[in-house]
Amino acid sequence: MSTHTPEIDENAQWLSQEAFDRLTAELEHLKGPGRQEIVDRIASAREEGDLKENGGYHAAKEEQGKAEARIRYLEQLLENSYVGDAPKGDGSVAPGQLVKAKIGDREMEFLFGNREIAGSSDLSVYSEKSPLGEAINGAKPGDKVSYKAPNGTEIQVEVISAEPYTG
Repeated sequence: MSTHTPEIDENAQWLSQEAFDRLTAELEHLKGPGRQEIVDRIASAREEGDLKENGGYHAAKEEQGKAEARIRYLEQLLENSYVGDAPKGDGSVAPGQLVKAKIGDREMEFLFGNREIAGSSDLSVYSEKSPLGEAINGAKPGDKVSYKAPNGTEIQVEVISAEPYTG
């Protein structure tokens, strides 16, 4: 089990060990066999002739662009993350917590932190950099805070609970 702990600053994001390992494996695949598969598809499509009207070529080039963007994103995320168990804390909202909150007139449960932590689960995820995330970060159960929605509406939030996310 490897851990990655850069100098933690306000831009570092928490990742579970499972998420870090999964994303590292994805990055290795994209940079190795995944990249080669795309290059092979581009070469094969190029051999078909006229590139202006070659749908396979253009699709492969688009896929290549998306894969390269994902590689850059993963490299940046993995380089600027700290890894370990979800913060145990004192029940206050922190990255890696499963949060229950009353938002407006609706009760919601969501993962607080980076979307990559949730993996393939169907949990909603709110980043600590989102307006909601900035409002609830550090709040304790019973705390009432508010944030401004993109449309300018002030939305009231009451934190009900925050517990470590166990995946």
